[in-house]
Amino acid sequence: MSSEENYIEQEESSIDFIKIFNDLKKYKKLYYKVLGITAVFAVIYTLSLPNYYKVTVKLSPEMSSKRSSSSLASMASMFGVNLTGAAGNSTEALFPTLYPDLMNSVTFHTTLFPIKIHRDKEDRMMTYYDYLLNEQKAPWWSEAMGATTKAIASLFAGEKKKESKKVDPFRLTKKQAAIVKSLEKRIVCDVDKKTMVITIDVTDQDPLIAATMADSVQQRLQDFITEYRTKKARNDLAFSKKAFAEAKERYEQARRRYASFSDANQRIFLEALRSEQSKLSQELAIQSQVYTQASAQLQQAELDVQRETPAFTVLEPATVPVRKAGPARAKMCLIFLFLAFLGTSVYALYKEGDLKQLLGLS
Repeated sequence: MSSEENYIEQEESSIDFIKIFNDLKKYKKLYYKVLGITAVFAVIYTLSLPNYYKVTVKLSPEMSSKRSSSSLASMASMFGVNLTGAAGNSTEALFPTLYPDLMNSVTFHTTLFPIKIHRDKEDRMMTYYDYLLNEQKAPWWSEAMGATTKAIASLFAGEKKKESKKVDPFRLTKKQAAIVKSLEKRIVCDVDKKTMVITIDVTDQDPLIAATMADSVQQRLQDFITEYRTKKARNDLAFSKKAFAEAKERYEQARRRYASFSDANQRIFLEALRSEQSKLSQELAIQSQVYTQASAQLQQAELDVQRETPAFTVLEPATVPVRKAGPARAKMCLIFLFLAFLGTSVYALYKEGDLKQLLGLS
C-alpha cells in the first residue's frame, strides 16, 4: 500500500514539460520583441567597442649566481690575507616571483611615459604618455558621459591650475595617476613558479604600439634587474678606481722624489744623504707594491661586474600581431541573446504559475 502512495506522490510532483512548453508558446510575440531589441542593442554595443591587440613576450632570466669574492676579501687580498673561505655565497634577494610586483610599481610605470611611439599607419611620433592621454578610442557613451561631466565641472570650478608636465613618482598629478592606473591593466607580468619563465602581456588598441611597448617593457625590466644585480659590484668598481687613482698618484710622487734626490746627489759621501736615499727607495718600493695591487684589484672589480651581469634568454620576442585579440563581438551578442531569452522565459513561467513548480515550491 505504501508503494502505491509513493507512486501517486511522484506522479503528482512530476514536472509537466508539455504544459510548460505550451505556456511559453503563448509568449511567442514577447520573445520576438525582446530578442529583436536585444539583438539591435547587442550589435550597437559591440560595434562601439574599439578593437585591441595583444603581444606576449617570454624570457628566461639567469637564476642567482654565486658571487665572486666579497669586497672585504678582495681588499684583504691586497695585504696577503685570504678570506675566501669566510665569504659565503649570497642569495638572490630579487627573486623572479617578485617581478610582477616590480612592474606594477609606480616608479616602473612612470619610466614608460617618455617612450617614443607611433601608430601602425602613421609616422607622427609621440610619447606613450601623450598617446594614452589623448589618442585613445572610447565607446560613444563614455565620450558623451565624459563631455557632460567636464561641462558640469566647468560651471562650478574656479580658475584652473596648470598641471606640471614633470613626472614625480612621489607626487603624481590626477592625469598621471589615471594613466598609471590604466597601465596596471595594459601591462601584465606573470612568472611560472616551476620554470621561472617570465611572461609579459601588453594590450593596446594599435598593433605596432603594442609590440613596441612589449619590447620596451622587456628591455626596461632587464635593465632594472641588471642594475640591481650589479649594484654592489659597480660600487666596488668605483671604490677600486678611486683607490687605484690614489695609489698611482702616491707612486708617482714617490718616484719623482726619489728621482729628484738621485739627480741632485749623484755622489753621496755623507751618511745622512745615504739614509735619506734609502728611505726614499723604501717608500718608492712600498708605493710601487701598493700601486701594483691596486691595479690588480681594479681588474678584478671589472671582472666582477661582468660576472654579475645577468644573462636573459628571450624565448618569445615581441612581434606585431596580425589579428586582433578582441573584443569577441559574436560571443558577446550570443550572451546578450541568451540572457534575454532566459529572462523572458522566467517572466513567462512566473506569469503562468509554472515557476514555483520548477523550483519545487509547490
